[in-house]
Amino acid sequence: MSTLPTRRLGALEVSAQGLGCMGMSEFYGETDETESIATIHRALDLGVTLLDTADMYGPFINEELVGRAIAGRRDQVVLATKFGFVRGEDPTDRSIRGDAAYVRQAAEASLRRLGVDHIDLYYQHRVDPSVPIEETVGALGELVTEGKIRHVGLSEAGAATIRRAHATHPITAVQTEWSLWSRDLEAEIVPTCRELGIGLVPYSPLGRGFLTGRITSAADLGSGDFRQVGQPRFADGNLERNLALVERLRALAAERDVTAGQLALAWVLHQGADVVPIPGTKRRKYLEENVAASFVELSTADLAAIEDAVPVDEVAGERYPEAGMRLVGG
Repeated sequence: MSTLPTRRLGALEVSAQGLGCMGMSEFYGETDETESIATIHRALDLGVTLLDTADMYGPFINEELVGRAIAGRRDQVVLATKFGFVRGEDPTDRSIRGDAAYVRQAAEASLRRLGVDHIDLYYQHRVDPSVPIEETVGALGELVTEGKIRHVGLSEAGAATIRRAHATHPITAVQTEWSLWSRDLEAEIVPTCRELGIGLVPYSPLGRGFLTGRITSAADLGSGDFRQVGQPRFADGNLERNLALVERLRALAAERDVTAGQLALAWVLHQGADVVPIPGTKRRKYLEENVAASFVELSTADLAAIEDAVPVDEVAGERYPEAGMRLVGG
């Protein structure tokens, strides 16, 4: 397999595809640290440079895992992590903090867990509605000046917030869900980022695994998988309607001798040279399948056929439950 080409997120050069590490520690069922670390090492061998984690994954243990995995290979990694979610003992107990004191506290803690002296791309995971974005990003700018972080990012921020943030300190990347079944960012977020020269980092580019075609019923999800509870698109009724869309995608993929997941990921990659998706996986075999999607060529006609097969207005269910949807686009 060829080494991945690179793309630019603002001033930051990264591999055309990154690796989302969240599922290695939480949310997607059973975990296997040995296989997860082997997956990260294989990603680096294949030319994946962008690794994505967050303090709330685990919580905290995903950063520690990534830190162990990159020990001795730090110079090969563009390391991205996030702050902002504060979790209580109940897994559903979550609040958002973006005050300046917390920004510094969270960054220092992430540096310790990751075992590094700087974070390459540090995102605000969700915008804190109670704190002016200028305060949050101003504090991040101070961390850049101190060399503790190199670049500032936002996750799930609205267009107006992105503009205010960028006026305070340059924003390098905006991370937002983007896939064939999550396209709401195309109306305002994408044009705003392109106007300002900000890169786009789609998370869940495979629709939380659904667009791979490997999930055909709730029974396919193991214990501890967050998709079993409270994920509207996997709920009864919606699941069946969404499966029909994936079947159309599978048919198109078969004609092109690729998997449905590869076709869905290639579609995201074809949305622009400033787009760097971060599909998550905790297994080497799926990593290799995802990386291969970077070399799938799609014509304008192919892209149109894919979008016709998965019309966004036919996707059943919101991308998050009500509480989660309140935290996006702030």
